[in-house]
Parts: sequence; C-alpha cells; structure tokens
Amino acid sequence: MPDTLVPRAAAAAVPAHRDANVLRWVAAYAASMVGDTVFFLALSWAAVQNGSPAEAGVVTAVSAVPRALLMLGGGVVADRLGPRKVVIGSDAVRCVTVLAVAAVLFATDPGLWLLALLAVVFGTVDAVFMPAVGALPARITAKDQLARVQGMRGLAARFAAVVGAPLGGLGVAVGGAATAFAFAGLLIAVSVPLLVSVRIRELPPDDATATPAARDTTAWRDLVAGLRHIRRHPVLGPLMVTIALGDLGFVGPLNVGLTLLADERGWGASGMGWVLAGFGTGAGAAALLLTVRGRLPHAGRVAAGAIIPGAAAIGALAHAPGLPVAVGIAVVVGLLTGLSGAMCGALLQTQSDPACLGRVTAVAGIVSLGVAPLSMPLSAAAIGVWGTGPVFAVSAAVCALGGVVALCAPGVRRAELPR
Repeated sequence: MPDTLVPRAAAAAVPAHRDANVLRWVAAYAASMVGDTVFFLALSWAAVQNGSPAEAGVVTAVSAVPRALLMLGGGVVADRLGPRKVVIGSDAVRCVTVLAVAAVLFATDPGLWLLALLAVVFGTVDAVFMPAVGALPARITAKDQLARVQGMRGLAARFAAVVGAPLGGLGVAVGGAATAFAFAGLLIAVSVPLLVSVRIRELPPDDATATPAARDTTAWRDLVAGLRHIRRHPVLGPLMVTIALGDLGFVGPLNVGLTLLADERGWGASGMGWVLAGFGTGAGAAALLLTVRGRLPHAGRVAAGAIIPGAAAIGALAHAPGLPVAVGIAVVVGLLTGLSGAMCGALLQTQSDPACLGRVTAVAGIVSLGVAPLSMPLSAAAIGVWGTGPVFAVSAAVCALGGVVALCAPGVRRAELPR
C-alpha cells in the first residue's frame, strides 16, 4: 500500500486543528480507541461469565505479555515499513479478528480458550500498532504543530474513555459479549478508511536518508541504533527516566490504591467513579490547553515542574476529609499530571529524529505499560500492611523524583517546543 505524499510546505501552511488531513487521523484514532475500550469491556465480561474470577483475571491480563515483549520490535517495524502502512494493517487485523470472535460467540460458547487466544492476538498486534501510532504525527504535520496534535490525541483518548465504557455496556445489555465484540470490531473498522485517506508528508532529506529502508540495515542494528539515539540524546534519555518514575508513582495510587481508599472511606463504587471523573476532567483540560495554544514556553521546565505539585496532590488524596474534597484534588492531579504527560509526549515527538520515532515511542510504551503496572500489586500489598496514607506518600515521592530528574537534566530544563 503506497503512501500518499504531501509536500512539506503544504503540511506547514495549515494549523493542525484546522488541517483536514490531521483531523481525519484524529477521527481514525478516536474510533480505534473507542473500539479498544469496548473490546476490553467485552473481554472482561465474557471472561467473568465463562470462568472463575482468577481465570478471568488471567484472560484480561494475558494481552500485556506479548505487548511488553514485542513492542521494541514493533517500533523497528514501524520505522522500517512506515507508520501509516503499519497502523492500517494492524487495525485491519484487529477488526477482522474481533468480528470473527463475535461471530463464533453468536454461534456457540467456545469457552475461555478462545478469549485467551483473542487477548494474545490483540496484544501482539498492539505491540506493532502503538509505536506506529506514535510515529505517524510527524509524517502528517509540521514539527511546530506536533504539540497541538499531542493535545488533540489526548482529547481523543478522553473521548474514548467517556464514550467507550457506556457503549460497551450497552452492547453487553443488548446481546451479551458477542454484541459488544461486534460493536468493537465495527468501530475499529471505521478507522481503516479514514487512515487510508490520510496523506503522508515528505520527510526532510536528512531524515529520509536516515530511515532503515534507505540505509538497508538489519532489524537488530536498527533496534540498537534507536536505543543509542535515546541514550545519547540530552532530552530523550532523561525524559524516559522521568516518564518511568512518574508513571511508577502514579499508576498504583490511581488504580488499585484508589479502589482500596474508596472502600476504606466508605465512598463506594460511585464515589470512586466521581474521583476518576475528576481526574479525567483535569487531564482533559490539560489536553485542551495544548490543543488550543499549540505551544507553551519553557516546555521542559513545565513538564518537570508540573510533576512535583501533581505528586504532592497524589499524596494529599489519601488524607481528603470527604468525597467532594477528594474529587477536587483529583481534578488537580489530572490537570498537573496531564499537563506534564502531554508536554513530555510533545517533547518526545519534537526532539526525536522522525526516522526513529517508532522506536522512541516503543521504549516510552514499554516504560509506561511494562514498568508502571508493577506498582499495582506492590501498592495493594503495601496498603494491606501500612495503610493508604504511607503508601500514597511514598508513591508521591517516587512521582516527584521524576520531576527532580528532569529539572536536573540541562537538556530537559532548556528544552523548548518549535515555533
């Protein structure tokens, strides 16, 4: 499938939020993410209906294994073949697979083995899809618009979270897991023609000759070159450490820790939902700010500086005197950590060599999806021994340490987004 090229001058002439080409990509991304949300809800429901709670947990978690193991290779594939081709191909595979499973579930009840196989396939394809999604913005808009695209992508992710869960629940209510899987497959299918219509801009000559295909190197050498690019870069290397520490301190409290805190305080599931809604509102506001402004000055300092008060808010969440205060703190957490995350993502996009973006995105994905989830069982076990207050405080300190690392790195401290 040949890429449709658009000259760089044309891509630079229109702001990203008014560029029909970028808007088609954002719409495709949103449809795919809503489909993902519906898919995971349907998978969880089907697993619970067909097995014990422990078996259901294994089925829902098994997709993370191939995703974590293969994502570095997925970054190499995205950079070698081109992110547009990889995103289209992986979305098509996901669509066909999910619709095929929906058809089987309509016809019979195959048990947990089919659900586990589906989760493995989905995780394997995600290992290629996610780096390609991260590499694609640099091919569809100018460098000075990448921060705005990062904000638009954040808004699409928030939209998917808000819309996907009710839609998945509706599918389950109407026709069970099979109908929900069918919804997911159709939503992913919507993204394919939109992606086909997206035009790819030409890379600058230096970047074009640096692509793996142009250099005719092996996949292993490409992988090593990508890791070396990150390690030696004055901004990318420290940013990866910052992202790792920030997510490690954030994921535990805002997932399993919040559940245990809501139970301890008697807020119940609805109260936990309100706190999560507050977090989502703050994170959405941060994405909207970046979408509207397109550029914030002192990007590196903002990314680092927002982490530290955001971390303090995480620690304060465990001491909220009531649910309304907890929701307010959650809004602050979402706003500050969302702003920091959006700026880190924008810096990764603008500081990376476009020919290496798939591999850079893959490393960032492994840091977030591979390292950070380790904090969830650790947080749960620690809360059982010491309670929520001390564990939230330690998590906040780990998160704040990420901001300290960024502030101590001269490259990050001086980093700016392109004008």
